[in-house]
Amino acid sequence: MKIAPHLHRLGNDIVASYLVDLPEGITLVDAGLPGHWRDLHRELDAIGRPLSDVRGVVLTHGDSDHIGFAERLRREAGVPVLVHEADAHRVRTGEKPKVSMGPARFGPMVGFLAYSLSKNGLRTRYVQDVVTVTDGETLDLPGRPVVVGLPGHSPGSIAVHVPAVDAVFVGDALTTRHVLTGREGAQPAPFTDDPAAALASLERLAGIEASWVLPGHGTPWHGSPGDIAAAVRAA
Repeated sequence: MKIAPHLHRLGNDIVASYLVDLPEGITLVDAGLPGHWRDLHRELDAIGRPLSDVRGVVLTHGDSDHIGFAERLRREAGVPVLVHEADAHRVRTGEKPKVSMGPARFGPMVGFLAYSLSKNGLRTRYVQDVVTVTDGETLDLPGRPVVVGLPGHSPGSIAVHVPAVDAVFVGDALTTRHVLTGREGAQPAPFTDDPAAALASLERLAGIEASWVLPGHGTPWHGSPGDIAAAVRAA
């Protein structure tokens, strides 16, 4: 789905990843669920780009609903998978601490699980070879993405700022649709390792200039990063 010039979403408000389409190539941010592989190919066909134009996939963190087709893309197309060094082990193994699920409602929770199953969410392949990145690094990928450390949801959670498309991708540093309650609007994301650290990290968004804030779950936010960070804190 096209969001803005050179900016596309794969998936939907339940689970989303993103495609940055520039003349020099394509950068993916997150890889959703394994079944989003077909969504990737449909979007590439729609914009007339071959898979070989994908130069890299940057993971906002290492949870399974963000790494879905990354290993397949790496193995079949030789595309590098980039992740913050603090989440590299999680991406390779799936190991993560057990955290409180928090509030939930039956309907939205079942909907999330059903959608995950429909997209082969139980068949996630962990990524065997990753390229690690660090806070503040500018990546040699289309759009020159900048890594912004946002630890809290996981130790290696990051935002990915791509000035070329006026957007910042925030993964699960926040959400605009709670997958377990169905509540819409800017708010903290569930399944967060350290909720206090995650809220504190949002201060780093305030200094970013962008017109789009794109979460891993929920509708795109058309507005400033500072405004959505304030809205999450208020929630």
